[in-house]
Amino acid sequence: MSVPTSLGRRLAAEGVGTGFLLAAVVGSGIMGDRLAGGSVAIALLANTIATGAALIALILTFGPISGAQFNPVVTLAAASQRAMPWTEVPGYVMAQFAGAFAGVAAAHAMFSEPIFSVSTHVRSGGSQAFSEIVATCGLIAVIASCSRLRPNGVPFAVGAYITSAYWFTASTSFANPAVTLARAATNTFSGIRPLDVPVFLGAQLLGAAIAVVLFRWLLR
Repeated sequence: MSVPTSLGRRLAAEGVGTGFLLAAVVGSGIMGDRLAGGSVAIALLANTIATGAALIALILTFGPISGAQFNPVVTLAAASQRAMPWTEVPGYVMAQFAGAFAGVAAAHAMFSEPIFSVSTHVRSGGSQAFSEIVATCGLIAVIASCSRLRPNGVPFAVGAYITSAYWFTASTSFANPAVTLARAATNTFSGIRPLDVPVFLGAQLLGAAIAVVLFRWLLR
């Protein structure tokens, strides 16, 4: 059930929700890395579980208010499917980016890290770019189909997909431009080198476009 509310409240919900998402991604990455004893696999597993669980909780919490998109490509896909007016897209996207950086800052503050730091984590190469196309295409596909055919299952489907995609993609499934850009500001386990960000963003936009075209046909 959605709650009728003003645009300002919807934007606040998008910003706060995206902030909590990034706090979960970055914070669990730091915690996992510190406790894993040098095992990248264990650190990634901890990061994965925390992110998937947080997504489910946050979509359940903010979904009835703003739609809990937390992702510019999800917002663009929703507008292209006439699920929201294009006039609201800039506000949603700005709220998502602002919330993402606030979430990184919050995670750093909780773990006594510098509020922002430039990442040196290299994520380059064709396999990484292709992984982001696949990851984002799959995410938009899950949302497009479930929101229309199984709306009550969206939080669980999205959380399950991202949990899985952390492991079946070489890029660990960023699938989100706001998340990608904000993670360039953390030189911790979940970071991405700023030099690699443009390729990720382009791949995410392409993956989202493929999914929108495909499901516009499949669900016609």
